[in-house]
Amino acid sequence: MLKILTLGDVVGTAAISYLRSRLWSVRSELGADLVIANGENASDIHGLSAADAEALLDCGIDLLTMGNHTYGRRDLYGFLDNDRRIIRPANFPPAAPGQGYVTVDVCGWRVLVINVQGQVFMEPLADPFDTVERILAREKGDYDFAVMDIHAEATSEKLALARVFDGRIAAMFGTHTHVATADEQILPRGSGYITDLGMSGPTEGILGTDADAVIAKFRTHMPQRFTVAQGNIRACGALFEIDPGTGRTVSVRRITF
Repeated sequence: MLKILTLGDVVGTAAISYLRSRLWSVRSELGADLVIANGENASDIHGLSAADAEALLDCGIDLLTMGNHTYGRRDLYGFLDNDRRIIRPANFPPAAPGQGYVTVDVCGWRVLVINVQGQVFMEPLADPFDTVERILAREKGDYDFAVMDIHAEATSEKLALARVFDGRIAAMFGTHTHVATADEQILPRGSGYITDLGMSGPTEGILGTDADAVIAKFRTHMPQRFTVAQGNIRACGALFEIDPGTGRTVSVRRITF
C-alpha cells in the first residue's frame, strides 16, 4: 500500500516555519510515501513567491498544488514553467505559465497528480470536467493511478467532480475554503474523497486572515487590507492509503498536527 499525505492551503510564512519544524517527523510517523500541499496562500495570503515555494519543498513536501491565487506573485512564473514539483489548475488557458498535472515516481509506481479549479463562485475558467477527461485520455497507459486536488468554492461542484471520476482517480481532495470537512469517505467505485482538507495556518483569525479586517469588511463594505492572522498554527489535511495495483483507496482519514 502507498500512503499519500495531503495538506490544506498553507497560509502565511509562519505556517512555513511551522511545517519546517514538524512535517518531517509527522511524515515519518505516518509512513507517508508522498506529501502534497496546496501552496497558493503561503506568501502573505495572496500568492506564492519563488522563495517560499522552495522553502515549502524543503519542509518535506514533495509536490505543491495551486489555485485561483496562482499568479499573485510574478517571481513564481518562471518556477511554474521550470520546476515539475509545482502544478497549477489545468483549466487555466494554455498560455498561462506552468502545467496542470505531472506524473511522479512513488516507490516505483507512476502517480498522475492533477490540479483543477472549479467554476462556481470563481473565475470562469475552462470546464473542469472536460479538462480532466482530456488529461486522463492523453495520459492513458502512462500512469498507474491518479490523484486530484479540486480547488473550488462550492462543495457540490467538488463532489460532482468526484462522482464523475470515481473509480478512475484513486484519491480526490478539495482545497480553497480553508475549513476542513468531516465527510472523508470511499466512494462506491473505490475512490477516496474529502470535500476540503482545511488550512495549514494560524487558527486565531478568520480563514487565516486577521479577524478585525474581515469583520470590518463585512460590517462596512469598505476596502480593507487583509493580512495574515497571528497566533497558534495548526496543519490540517488527510491521509489516503491506496492499493496501487487496483487504483483503489482502502482508507482515508483526517490529519491535524
